[in-house]
Amino acid sequence: MCLTGRMRPMPCKIDNRTRAKTRWTPAETTVQFRVMWRSFAALLLLVTPALAQENATAYEALRVVGRQFGRGALNHIVSITGVRGEPQPEKWKIILENPGARGGVREVEIADGRIASDRTPGRSVTGSTEGATLDTARLNLDSSGAYALASHTADKSNTRFKTADYTLRTDERGEPIWIVTLLNKSSRPVGTIYIGATRGVVTRTEGMFAGATMEDVENDYDREDEGGIIGSVKSRISHAFHRTQEEARGMFERVKRSFSDFINRE
Repeated sequence: MCLTGRMRPMPCKIDNRTRAKTRWTPAETTVQFRVMWRSFAALLLLVTPALAQENATAYEALRVVGRQFGRGALNHIVSITGVRGEPQPEKWKIILENPGARGGVREVEIADGRIASDRTPGRSVTGSTEGATLDTARLNLDSSGAYALASHTADKSNTRFKTADYTLRTDERGEPIWIVTLLNKSSRPVGTIYIGATRGVVTRTEGMFAGATMEDVENDYDREDEGGIIGSVKSRISHAFHRTQEEARGMFERVKRSFSDFINRE
């Protein structure tokens, strides 16, 4: 409606050219669609490289070894290490048992889904108990799961970190264990967590909970004779470690991953 000088509503005439501007022609619709598609394609180009740059986990690195050297090589893994993971490292170093070599081992580096280097160290490699090989059938925790448990433990102990170093090897009992060392922005270690790779149990910490271990937790209830401030502090630390370990046990059920299932899905 339009208003006259006397404020009486009068019917308004809409010019055909104005009406035409409110409608999209097929050609205009096509142009609009092309503009939207180009914008979406540009966004996709930005997102895709970011997704492609996600680093491989330890299991994925082991799969490369199995493909390159055969499944039998996976029975000769001594240790797997990776440094400065955010959360996963750019490359994994895998030590394989090789009795015929000068140092008794073979060192393979995996990066970008392929073997980046393959060499024989001039001396034996330390770290795993007497060079014991990993029983991959007992692996139920990939490096991604190890990171989740380590990160949770760090959070509960108020430890802030930026990157993580990983080592998977056998412990003194021959059981596979993850050792995850957390580092701050200055690349200085702020804590280390030992996690069983079969059941996901946090067995020990360094730099957190005053270095509490499972032995401390088990003996905590036998320390009734320790009174005063020292006994109270020890008790609180031990209980905090115990509570965090229980929470990690529940988290393990969500992040556990059988290596046998993983490798057999190929």
